[in-house]
Amino acid sequence: MKSWALALLVLVFIQKQGNFLQVEAADGFVKTSGMHFVLNGIPYHANGFNAYWLMYVASDPSQRSKISSAFAEAAGHGLTIARTWAFSDGGYRPLQYSPGSYNEQMFQGLDFVISEAGKYGIKLVLSLANNYESFGGKKQYVDWARGQGQYLTSDDDFFRNSVAKGYYKNHIKTVLTRRNSITGVVYKDEPTIMAWELMNEPRCTSDPSGRTIQAWITEMASYVKSVDGNHLLEAGLEGFYGQTSPQKQQYNPNFQVGTDFIANNQIPGIDFATVHSYPDQWFSSSSDDTQLSFLNEWLNNHIQDAQNVLRKPLLFTEFGKSSKDSGYSTYQRDMLFNTVYSAIYSSARSGGAAVGGMFWQLLTEGMDSFRDGYEIVLSESPSTANVIAQQSHKLYLLRKMYARLRNIQKWKRARAIRRAQWWNRNKGKNTGN
Repeated sequence: MKSWALALLVLVFIQKQGNFLQVEAADGFVKTSGMHFVLNGIPYHANGFNAYWLMYVASDPSQRSKISSAFAEAAGHGLTIARTWAFSDGGYRPLQYSPGSYNEQMFQGLDFVISEAGKYGIKLVLSLANNYESFGGKKQYVDWARGQGQYLTSDDDFFRNSVAKGYYKNHIKTVLTRRNSITGVVYKDEPTIMAWELMNEPRCTSDPSGRTIQAWITEMASYVKSVDGNHLLEAGLEGFYGQTSPQKQQYNPNFQVGTDFIANNQIPGIDFATVHSYPDQWFSSSSDDTQLSFLNEWLNNHIQDAQNVLRKPLLFTEFGKSSKDSGYSTYQRDMLFNTVYSAIYSSARSGGAAVGGMFWQLLTEGMDSFRDGYEIVLSESPSTANVIAQQSHKLYLLRKMYARLRNIQKWKRARAIRRAQWWNRNKGKNTGN
C-alpha cells in the first residue's frame, strides 16, 4: 500500500508538470550560459538534496530499493538535483582498495545510482574525494604515498605531493571513463551526471595564504577537462573568502581554511561556484536570530559576488539545521530553509546568479544508522517537506516561463523567415518581371 501511494504521489507531480517535462523530454547535458545553467537551451533552476550514501547502500543489491524510494520521494517533491559521493578510499567496503585497484561491486552500486537517477529525471553532482577521513579522504591518499616511501608530514601534503596527486588523477580518470554496467554509457558521456566536484570541502589550513589550494584546483580542473569535455566542474568549496578579497573576510566565520571563494572560482576550468551554509555549527553558542542574520548576509554577499565579480552560476550545495542543536524545533529548521530558498528565488527571478540549493541530507525510511541530526525523511517531516515542495514549484514555474519565452522567440524567428521567403517569392511578380 505504501509503495502504491508513493507511486501515485510521483504520478500526480509529473502530471502537474507535464508541459515542462515535455520541454525537457530530449534530455541533454546541463551547460552554463553566463551566470545561468542551461538545459536544452532553457535556463535551468533546480531544487535538490544531498545523499552521500547512495553508492554505499546500492553496492548491496538487496538494499537498492532504498535508492529507488529516495529518488521517487524526491521527484514527488520536485527535487531534480542530487549530490553524492563517487569515492570511498580504503577502509571498509571501499570503492578503491588501493591506488588503481577497484571494487567492482561498489562500482556497480554507483552504476545503479546513475541509472536510477535518470529514470526519475534527477541530475547528479558527483564528488571525487573527501577532505575528511570518512570514506578515506585526503589522509588515505597521503598514507598510500607514505607507503611508497614519500616523506609527508601533513594530510595537507595531498595537495602538494606529486605521488598523491598522481593517485588522485588516476581515480579521476577511472571514474570518468567507467562504462556503466546497466546502461552501457561511459560516465563522461552520461547526461544524467550534471557535474563533477573535485573534493568535498577542500581545506588546507597549513597554508592560509590560499596558494596551495589555488594551484591544486588549477591543476586538477585542467586534468578533468582533458578527460571529459561534456560535464560541468566545481571545486567543492564552502565559500570562505580569502586574501584576494580582504574586505570580504569580515563575512567569514572566525577561521581560515586556506581557500578563497573569489580566486578559486575564477580558475578557468571551474564552471560554477558553490557555497555551504551551517550557521548552527559556525555560531553554535549564538541565538537562532543571530544565526539567521549571519545567514542572510552570507547568502546575499555570495550571490552578489557570483553575479558581479565571478559572472558564474552559484549553487548552494549544502545547508541544514541539526535536530541535535540545543533548543531545536522544526519551526527553526523551516525558517532556515525558507531563508535559503527565498534568497535563491529572489535572485533567480531577477535573472541573478543563484541557480538552486541542495539541503543536507535526504534519507528514506529504515535508515536510522545514517541519521546525523540534519536528515530529512520527507514522510516524517510534513512541514519541511511542504517548504521544499513549494520552492520546487516556484523554480519549476520559472523554468516553464523561460520555456514559453523560448518558444515565442522561436515562433517569431520562424515567422520572420516565412515573411522573408514570401517577400522574395513575390518581389518579382510585383515588379512585373
